[in-house]
Amino acid sequence: MKIDVRVPTLSDSVSSGTLLPWRKEIGDLVARDETLVDLETDKVILEIPSPASGRLIELRQSEGAIVKADQVVAVIETDEKAATAVQKQPSLTELPIDQPAAVVETATIEKAVTDVPVKVQAVVPAAKPSVPLPLKKAPKTKATPGEVRREPMSRLRTRVAERLVAAQHTAAMLTTFNEVNMAAVIDLRQRFKGEFEIKHGVKLGYMSFFVRAVCQALVQFPIVNASIDGTDIVWPADVDIGIAISSPRGLVVPILRRAQTLSSAQIEAGIADFGLRARDAKLTLNDLSGGTFSITNGGVFGSLLSTPILNPPQSAILGMHTIQERPIAENGQVVIRPMMYLALTYDHRLIDGRDAVQFLVAVKAALEAPEALLSAV
Repeated sequence: MKIDVRVPTLSDSVSSGTLLPWRKEIGDLVARDETLVDLETDKVILEIPSPASGRLIELRQSEGAIVKADQVVAVIETDEKAATAVQKQPSLTELPIDQPAAVVETATIEKAVTDVPVKVQAVVPAAKPSVPLPLKKAPKTKATPGEVRREPMSRLRTRVAERLVAAQHTAAMLTTFNEVNMAAVIDLRQRFKGEFEIKHGVKLGYMSFFVRAVCQALVQFPIVNASIDGTDIVWPADVDIGIAISSPRGLVVPILRRAQTLSSAQIEAGIADFGLRARDAKLTLNDLSGGTFSITNGGVFGSLLSTPILNPPQSAILGMHTIQERPIAENGQVVIRPMMYLALTYDHRLIDGRDAVQFLVAVKAALEAPEALLSAV
């Protein structure tokens, strides 16, 4: 019996996707739910699995084709002979022991997450050699010296570019700055990080302090968490914070849902999970949908100061930067302290300068007296 392989249902905001290289060829045996091809959308990469066990007999669409939800992209032939052959194929647990599991190195996550490093280590099965990873696909042609090489932008990069330009054209963006003395946060983290990791199984980074400081400040200044829809102001019930992450495919912003209810451990675990799944292109459309406020950290790459761009339809975004020892005045004395510049970009159509400045001052105050930010130690 022949069974169609169809594009899965997409979200309302995603109408189509681009097929990446096929993982199987015509004539290959496939198991039910085995990934046949990856679909790159404007936001994420989705897997298109085989609906049944059998043999791949037809590819209706080739690599690079633009396809829509429910469109047929391939055909599977299911018969008793093919099903029996599939059952006899070795499983992942039967792979030769000289194919080690892939270790997600700490350094990889530190580079992936736009946050002061969240160091985690996990072990995941190594991909079978016959299954190429789209993220590591090399260019088909190699430029010779002096030759200019051209290649099309990915759908994600194209979409990011469109949204950034739209943000510049539709919002009255303004940025206000402040600086925070990170000495108290650094000291608190050093004192509790061992106990925290033992109790919760995740390392204590700096991001949980910032997320909780932002949540506290948004309670005081809810207009910063609001957004504009036409001529209406939308007041969200929760604080859903987008965490900007640099992935191999480009910038993505997964959402920490109801961040105001999360403990420090839940925040750290959530961000570490985002980093791993962003690297492996496993973020879902739901992970990236929504969000009322965003945090980005160029400091992990060494940025001293920047003016972040809004993530529409959100009205504000907080930019974190590198921690640098600088001389400051304390009680009439010049001392050296670990300082970080903070930048809040906001939509001046909705948020007045007074509210923006006071919000950023509230974040600074919470970080310089951070005991209340460290929960569930």
